[in-house]
Amino acid sequence: MSGALFVIGTGPGNPEQMTPEALAAVEAATDFFGYGPYLDRLQLRHDQLRHVSDNREELDRAGAALSMAADGAKVCVVSGGDPGVFAMAAAVCEAIENGPAAWRAVDLTILPGVTAMLAVAARAGAPLGHDFCAISLSDNLKPWNIIENRLELAAKAGFVIAFYNPISRARPWQLGEAFKLLRAHLPATTPVIFGRAAGRPDERIAVQPLSQADASIADMATCIIIGSAETRIITRPGRSDLVYTPRFMAEGKR
Repeated sequence: MSGALFVIGTGPGNPEQMTPEALAAVEAATDFFGYGPYLDRLQLRHDQLRHVSDNREELDRAGAALSMAADGAKVCVVSGGDPGVFAMAAAVCEAIENGPAAWRAVDLTILPGVTAMLAVAARAGAPLGHDFCAISLSDNLKPWNIIENRLELAAKAGFVIAFYNPISRARPWQLGEAFKLLRAHLPATTPVIFGRAAGRPDERIAVQPLSQADASIADMATCIIIGSAETRIITRPGRSDLVYTPRFMAEGKR
């Protein structure tokens, strides 16, 4: 008997930024698997059950959810942001690829959400207005030398770069090293946007030039956007500055 598995994102944390599709999946599901703080964002009924696990137990969580769905339950796997961006959708797909045949028969629905870099970008202006990429600074699943190589190539290629998982207690130094590497390839005035908890009551948005970017103000709830050489700042009297990357390249750089 095959049930249903929904993989959803709660968005950046503001309830208004959770999509109607995701809310409908929450209404339909009976069991919810996820990291505790993400499950806490949902308003569940008394008949809906939570299955909480640590944030580093993605594959175990995916397997448990798939097993329950394969037994006929309507299950929801919950991520923050968008479930397909450094989140649970990839873990569910990996579990299906390597798991029993019954998991491939599960009715799987992955629903898009609002990921952190989009929320931070909207707060700052339009820094993602031209080509951009997203890189996780966590070296839990890939070695640091690969991260360094990707950062260097992205900067040389002119991409705006969004950093996910920029810093943690176990990884206090990577963000500072990333800034140091980028300073060798980008102008000192390149805007760096620190977006913490975008859209939530404790939101904090700060913009610093790359030459002065301070890694100590970031934590794991912070998404960081590094501008390209094209990214600009528009000052506005009495209002916050706008950071944006033009839709066109400067004439001499084409």
